[in-house]
Amino acid sequence: MLEIQNVRVVYPNGTEALKSVSMSVKQDEIVAIIGRSGAGKSTLLRCINGLQPVTAGSITLDGQEVTQMDKAELRMLWRQIGFIWQEYNLVGRLPAMTNVLTGRLGYNSGFANLFGYFGSDHRAIALRSLERVNMLHRAKFRADRLSGGEKQRVSIARALSQEPKLLLADEPVASLDPELSWQVMEDLARVAREERVPTLINIHHVDLAKAFTDRLIGIAEGVVVFEGRPDELDDAAMDRIYRFDKPEARETADLHPADNPTHAAEAVPAVATRAELPVEVND
Repeated sequence: MLEIQNVRVVYPNGTEALKSVSMSVKQDEIVAIIGRSGAGKSTLLRCINGLQPVTAGSITLDGQEVTQMDKAELRMLWRQIGFIWQEYNLVGRLPAMTNVLTGRLGYNSGFANLFGYFGSDHRAIALRSLERVNMLHRAKFRADRLSGGEKQRVSIARALSQEPKLLLADEPVASLDPELSWQVMEDLARVAREERVPTLINIHHVDLAKAFTDRLIGIAEGVVVFEGRPDELDDAAMDRIYRFDKPEARETADLHPADNPTHAAEAVPAVATRAELPVEVND
């Protein structure tokens, strides 16, 4: 389980990226973070992954305090958190299978990693991960020969091969067209539920977030202004999240919805229907 309490981030230039963010992600739960660019969504994911130091607050993953970890402990943390990037971060000249095996580097010995050797156990996990996202038939294809949707599926398979305690995805479908976006999100949500991995997704596509996640977190100007089930995201909530600069939106903004735990307790999976076209909310 992931617990975030009163996290604040101030950059050296004085910019306050996060003011006070509190939220949680339970086992088996898929949560989407939505909001305008610059709201602090990506900063929050980097804090969870230990890549961005926090100014104040705490982040706990399965009882481990992330914000207090030293470098050795952070290396162990990175092994336990699968990260899915917007731009895939694959090595183009290497086969899909080898790219997925890089997710096993943290479990392999340093000597074996030096020579690119992975034992049969690691290879079996990588093959199973490719199979889970319907990419086993592309295992020997170079990554630069794959389509955008195929590349992102390989990226998901790489994250799965880490056997993670938590999955983080930073705009995983931003580079894909609407049809591929739907398919990739469908695969991501399916494997997350089947593997029972808590998953946190930073996404601009509100309709996709509503279709495939259990709960939505809306962030505006570094503050959580909405937290609830997909069916609770009404026009007033959208105003608070995406038009926070309007006076009327500020006046109605509930800056501390995380204080009410009922949303998390009542979270239920949303039913996805392909008839709904993904809509991206831009700045």
